Amino acid sequence: MSKSTEVKLVVPGEQLMVDLLGQRDELLKIIEKEFDSQILVRGNEITISGDESEAGTVAHIFKELMELISQGQALDPQNVSSTIRLVREEDVSPAKVLSEAILTHRAKTIRPKTLGQKKYIEAIFKSTLTFVIGPAGTGKTYLAMAMAVRALKERSVGRIILTRPAVEAGEKLGFLPGDIYQKVDPYLRPLYDALYDMMEVEQFRRFMDQGIIEIAPLAFMRGRTLNDSFIILDEAQNTSPEQMKMFLTRLGFGSKAIVTGDVTQIDLPRGDNSGLVVVEKILSDIEAAAFIRLGARDVVRHPIVQKIVEAYKRFEEKES
Repeated sequence: MSKSTEVKLVVPGEQLMVDLLGQRDELLKIIEKEFDSQILVRGNEITISGDESEAGTVAHIFKELMELISQGQALDPQNVSSTIRLVREEDVSPAKVLSEAILTHRAKTIRPKTLGQKKYIEAIFKSTLTFVIGPAGTGKTYLAMAMAVRALKERSVGRIILTRPAVEAGEKLGFLPGDIYQKVDPYLRPLYDALYDMMEVEQFRRFMDQGIIEIAPLAFMRGRTLNDSFIILDEAQNTSPEQMKMFLTRLGFGSKAIVTGDVTQIDLPRGDNSGLVVVEKILSDIEAAAFIRLGARDVVRHPIVQKIVEAYKRFEEKES
């Protein structure tokens, strides 16, 4: 039988308590919803009553959140939820995971929000070539873009090249109106949207005009050598093995590449091999290449997205 206990925390300062609980206690309510323990706030004290193990976990969460505040981070529902998940599932200090600042723009700081994302960022720093495989909502592309913009701002690279295979389910590009740029624009639009989050529109347009940022379909990479560049191949599950080889052999001196994809969302014709599936078998022994896998616990969109990913995974495992 579980032993009941009462844990008291003293919060040093009225403003810290406000930051910790959120406006109208919105952050406190997130914690209360996740646990059975009773949480009582009086003055500068938080009292947690309930199962001994759970009460200790809740106290640990409050301490980690206070540490995040002391680092200068503003708490919001997302990093509170991330803190709860990290304490519960990963047995790691959230303050260490969530403190890595990648890029700041318009007072918004982009950071890893899960242990898997932190390992992903560390792999990018250490490796010339990073492959990241995971479901929608795990930040594969967004974090890669943030690291690319950071590298450009720090002048460790001279340009950013973003590319995707123009493969879609059910239609051929030839049936779409316009020239080749207009035909592929819908497939590249998510890359534009992410960049607008990370730099001023005028700067982005100037960099595009100067060729400092290039966004193009994968077919446009053939025959080139890409030096001094930060290169991102997105939606790589839709490459053929030949296209993947073509892309990887474009890598030049002073460059870094990230390859992202979701092997559960392959839109290639039935029976065609995915270059992303094959490449790990080929490059697993190359030291400068890192392979990172993100999962449902790394989903940082609405909480229902994580549940959807997990439900689909269970269904697919049952059907296979």
